[in-house]
Amino acid sequence: MTPVIALVGRPNVGKSTLFNQMTRTRDALVADFPGLTRDRKYGEGNYEGQRFIAIDTGGLTGDEKGLDAEMARQSMQAVDEADIVLFLVDGKSGLNGGDEVIASHLRKTGKRAHLVVNKTDGQDPDIAASDFHGLGFESTFLIAASHNRGIRSMLEILLPALEEGAEQDRADRYPGIRIGIVGRPNVGKSTLVNRMLGEDRVIVFDMPGTTRDSIYVPYERHDKQYTLIDTAGVRRRKNVSETVEKFSIIKTLKAIEDAHVVILVIDARQGLVDQDLHLIGFVLDAGRSLVIAVNKWDGMDPDDRAKVKEQVARRLDFLDYADKHYISALHGSGVGVMYDSVEACYESAMAKWPTNRLTAILQDATAQHQPPLVQGRRIKLRYAHQGGSNPPVIVVHGNQVDSLPGAYKRYLENTFRKVLKVTGSPIRFEFKSGENPYATKVDRLTPRQKVKKDNDRKQGPAPKKKRQKSLKR
Repeated sequence: MTPVIALVGRPNVGKSTLFNQMTRTRDALVADFPGLTRDRKYGEGNYEGQRFIAIDTGGLTGDEKGLDAEMARQSMQAVDEADIVLFLVDGKSGLNGGDEVIASHLRKTGKRAHLVVNKTDGQDPDIAASDFHGLGFESTFLIAASHNRGIRSMLEILLPALEEGAEQDRADRYPGIRIGIVGRPNVGKSTLVNRMLGEDRVIVFDMPGTTRDSIYVPYERHDKQYTLIDTAGVRRRKNVSETVEKFSIIKTLKAIEDAHVVILVIDARQGLVDQDLHLIGFVLDAGRSLVIAVNKWDGMDPDDRAKVKEQVARRLDFLDYADKHYISALHGSGVGVMYDSVEACYESAMAKWPTNRLTAILQDATAQHQPPLVQGRRIKLRYAHQGGSNPPVIVVHGNQVDSLPGAYKRYLENTFRKVLKVTGSPIRFEFKSGENPYATKVDRLTPRQKVKKDNDRKQGPAPKKKRQKSLKR
């Protein structure tokens, strides 16, 4: 899951500065006068390997009119879109009437909101936060955004807490296998969703970009529960101009991470293009299972079909573990059999394997093909255990694992995939070196041993005895 974090507050409290620090960019305009941010702005951040989306918003005063009213509407939309809200206040100027209005509105939304007291540099932290205790927020963070102080510790607390209940929340709201339908605009994603549902649940129109937001549709099929996620088409970055379409891209990327299995729809008439490969890259980075659906297969002559199949086989040779289906979403041909691939992908992604089985596979693999020598010493891989699911994570323990070549890691991945019969899902490996348990151990001497050691030190080394040569008679 990629959490979405909205930054709200009065003008000039440092929202854009915090946004830039969180996303490590200068995308948000920053200046020392209020009202600079007119529209909400999106950026991607990364803390300790966990991605998140930050939304910078215009300042709120509580009494907006005209253009300010539109800014307020944009800010409130950001609150609705967010998983978590950071309410920024100015620690130097203290509590303001506008702060109380914003706090009251946030309580009504029911969103998880946290108070962030900014501009605390050069102040006593307790004094800086004392004015805002009356706002009634359970958690308060003290930061100095302009100096990048306190931000990492804030994210360290917020992101894991947000992730803990996220999967259970998604499971409750969207039961069963979550299937994300992604692809470029006008490749037939919504048509495929309607065909899989057996009814017109999403808008289908012969114009690129009809779907502006991700649509989650829970349903049942053969007494099994599923949730289809129809997403907006992702265009090349240079062709993205409208703000709403930029946000649609973020929604698409978020939907990929929400899914268990992703179906990438490719237009057979246009063939495989670079943007399809970019989407595949994001699916793999997110660790999601993948099914390829080559759509609009009906009506193509045999020569064109052969060319498309050759292109897919050649350019997607690195995805030999992913099932590929040639379908017509409009007429339904080939759509039903995709459920078999989806089921197999889900079972592989969520599989649980005992440690003794994984260790046995590792030992068989190393016996058949030993790891290489490093500086005259053989790399040893001792045992393996599972470290997570969706995607499966296998943790391998040994020594000198940092020197393990990429080719040998791929050999292990292919071996585990074949033996465990993993279909459609990537497998991630983590290699950990075993540490010497006695490296930091300090010998503790008894009082008697200490006295003997001190005496030996004072007397110096004992003289060596001369050995007498034995004479043979």
